[in-house]
Amino acid sequence: MLKKSKFIIGIALLAFSFPLSPLAAASGINFERHPLAFTVEPTLNISENSEKFRIPWEWEALTPSYQYSFVGSGLYDPSRPMTVKINYPQKNNQLKQIFSYDFLSGVWRPVPTKDYPTEQYVTMTTDATSGWLIVLAKPEVMTVGKASWYKYKEGLFAASPDFVKGTKLRVYNTDNGKFVDVTINDYGPDRTKHPDRVIDLDRVAFEKISSLNAGIINVRVEVLKAATTTTAAVQQISDVPNITASSSIIIMEDSGELVWGKNQNDKAPLASLTKLVAITTFLNTKPTLSSVVTYKKQDENYNYEYCKPWESARLRVDEGETMTVEDLIYSALVGSANNAVESLVRVSGLKREDFIANMNKLAKDWGATNTKFVEPTGLSPDNVSSPSDYAIMVKEIFKNPLIQKISTTKTYSFTTINTKELHKLTNTDQLLKNSAYNILGSKTGYLDEAGYCLMTRVKTDAGNMIVVNFGSKSKAANFSDNEQLIRYGLKVISAKK
Repeated sequence: MLKKSKFIIGIALLAFSFPLSPLAAASGINFERHPLAFTVEPTLNISENSEKFRIPWEWEALTPSYQYSFVGSGLYDPSRPMTVKINYPQKNNQLKQIFSYDFLSGVWRPVPTKDYPTEQYVTMTTDATSGWLIVLAKPEVMTVGKASWYKYKEGLFAASPDFVKGTKLRVYNTDNGKFVDVTINDYGPDRTKHPDRVIDLDRVAFEKISSLNAGIINVRVEVLKAATTTTAAVQQISDVPNITASSSIIIMEDSGELVWGKNQNDKAPLASLTKLVAITTFLNTKPTLSSVVTYKKQDENYNYEYCKPWESARLRVDEGETMTVEDLIYSALVGSANNAVESLVRVSGLKREDFIANMNKLAKDWGATNTKFVEPTGLSPDNVSSPSDYAIMVKEIFKNPLIQKISTTKTYSFTTINTKELHKLTNTDQLLKNSAYNILGSKTGYLDEAGYCLMTRVKTDAGNMIVVNFGSKSKAANFSDNEQLIRYGLKVISAKK
């Protein structure tokens, strides 16, 4: 067998295609090579690999796994790479990628791929004289469809719902063959409203390939350079979620079935996820939502025992301003305002220490044995839980429909009663915006000691699914981690049907 070497990136200019064996042609995979690539004409063996290997979970197989090898007595010149062409059976608009099996690590790894969706084949270059190849598609990511334009940064930019900021794409106008290279710098279009739209182009980029008067054009996109983190994730090689969170869980609400977990029993600070327990404790006192509350400076002073005034998310009100109990609950859950929580504790009719004791009793009664609260907002790193404990508490918390409603409210506005000051709140969970998921519950959290935390409760065909991640590395990763967990959970559930 000829020497095997690694895959390389690049496109060879091939002047000659040697005749393929009937097996090679029938199998849907073809090789093209330079006439001087081999010193002696080799024999090419190709077969469909019958062995089953786990593929990256976000991808689906479009073709069989092909095993190939060049056999002969001659030598191969790796400076003359070969082009591999693999046909796929039917047209689709999904992102497609050739993967090569890495025998050392036991995983499929992506290789640079060029897709020809009209002709239904993909190509790659390689200097490996043997290997296993497969074509995978990512159903969530579109590469063929329509594009419109917008006016924003006035440059070679685009908005995408599939690729994160920094991803570089080549966009072809399939009606005239023109193309433009763009960098993703925004989110859009919303696929729930425009299911056939692949991308939106900044005006300057759009004019490179079409007249603005066209409005909407037919396009095809190629990934030139993936950003470090992208929902298209051409670097994704794991058959389970690949997240930055230190611990996480996916669990079915009704049955308690564990769908997937990562260090799910590890105890850690839970930051503002605390607030859902505090609001549940408050609502258990049977308050009147329309009752008027007078704000006191002491409410926020409790917060400053754990942080500097400028570090605390707070409702911007002054001593003596008045608002309703309902306004304060929305402020606590939609805006994650720490002082609003303390205002509710004050008017609950309970001493503050008794209120916190009731929070701990609730957690214990629910079976959350690794959970402890020392204050009601989540500002203290001594408030601790685990993803599995928090999932248990979420199941109980969302038996209250008011919490479900408020926690998923995207925006809320109210005016203080006596000073007529307008306050506008925006939900801290970005997944509620432009989300294709039916989210029935949500809460974010952040502390230096906790990292970024997020809980979402998602409706599925098999019942509600609870997704929790603790300790994500950044704000963007927090939402990316949780969304990846949602998609993984939905795929597992779908596979069980």
